[in-house]
Amino acid sequence: MTARLTPPLAKDLFDFPPDLVWALHCAKGPVPRAAVQAARDFLNLELRPWESGPDNWLKPTQSLREEAARLCSARAEDFTLVASTSDGLTKVAQSYPWREGDEALAPLGEFPSNAWPWKALAARGVSWREVPLWDGHKAGRDALAGAPPAAGLKPEQKLLEAISPRTRILTVSWVRFQDGLRLDLRRLAAGCAERGVDLVVDGIQGAGTLPVAFDGLAAFCTGVHKGLLAPQGVGLLWTDPGFRARLNPMGSWLSVEQGADFSRPVTDFERAWLGDGRKLEQGGSGGLLLTAAAASLAALNRAGTGDIARHVDALQAEFLRRLAGSGQWGEEARRLESLRAENRLGPILSLHHRGRGMAALDAAQKAGLGRRIFTSTREGYLRIALHGWHDDRDIARLVDWLA
Repeated sequence: MTARLTPPLAKDLFDFPPDLVWALHCAKGPVPRAAVQAARDFLNLELRPWESGPDNWLKPTQSLREEAARLCSARAEDFTLVASTSDGLTKVAQSYPWREGDEALAPLGEFPSNAWPWKALAARGVSWREVPLWDGHKAGRDALAGAPPAAGLKPEQKLLEAISPRTRILTVSWVRFQDGLRLDLRRLAAGCAERGVDLVVDGIQGAGTLPVAFDGLAAFCTGVHKGLLAPQGVGLLWTDPGFRARLNPMGSWLSVEQGADFSRPVTDFERAWLGDGRKLEQGGSGGLLLTAAAASLAALNRAGTGDIARHVDALQAEFLRRLAGSGQWGEEARRLESLRAENRLGPILSLHHRGRGMAALDAAQKAGLGRRIFTSTREGYLRIALHGWHDDRDIARLVDWLA
């Protein structure tokens, strides 16, 4: 089994007790010890600001941009530092040059972070429309009555065919939070380009565990507190330069040329807006969280998201192989394996309730907690999220708990 090789992220990078299985980074990722130490070092500088240089307050922003650029094989200047996924997507929605009658299109059942920023545009005459991705796909009040995704789906085709003359933005989750389905961003980007539509991506459930390519995307946004393993309160918004040029600036004093250069009178307002990612940023950002986030991304960069992705895939294959013999979960294991074989899964294995209801899922989750196994339930699914520190011993414990 490939997963028996040394995990790309050693367990001792974290503060895991030996009896604990944390399969919950789809809700909250553990922060590496190095990131906590980096935050402590930053606070020590805050305690004695006279010992640091006058421009020290800008260093955390640049460090995080550089680590994000390494992680995503992108340019540091194309990143905007935001507070969360919601914050980044709201900045895109509010700064976009909408016309009355335009619409934003989305898959059915997006996480609220990728719904409310677009629904808030109703007062400007912009509508938001959802598209089911497969037969029997349901969400909202009917979520539990829906069928789970299975092999052979064509969700990208469903979305592209739903684009209308009014559609200006297609906004999707790269990896869906509840059912774990992964969309093909390259295919969506090509289809959107053919139709003159901008593709915006909520990437939080894939960032840190999957390599990402921004080719053809207009924007990609993620919070850092899940697969990126950093404290909550920071987000990364990447925007294509051509797309960003069409966005209205958010009005920060640091979003203009020489904004932080105090050798020039700050009351000189004859300045141009910056063209890089700072165009969409707020004013000063919290250096404490940025410093910790940069250290977390540095740990991921040392491991390599390609190696993490291969490791997670091998873990999932072994877990599903063992679980396929389970009477209760065997059918679900086979469904998920068929999706895995088609590269349709991110790091989340989402076991559908199969008519048993949320009470059964919650009972299974509670039984796992009794074994010090941490998972989560969402909208008819029991979610098991695997990352670069898990190994075959974790898989054995997960299978033993469910089977």
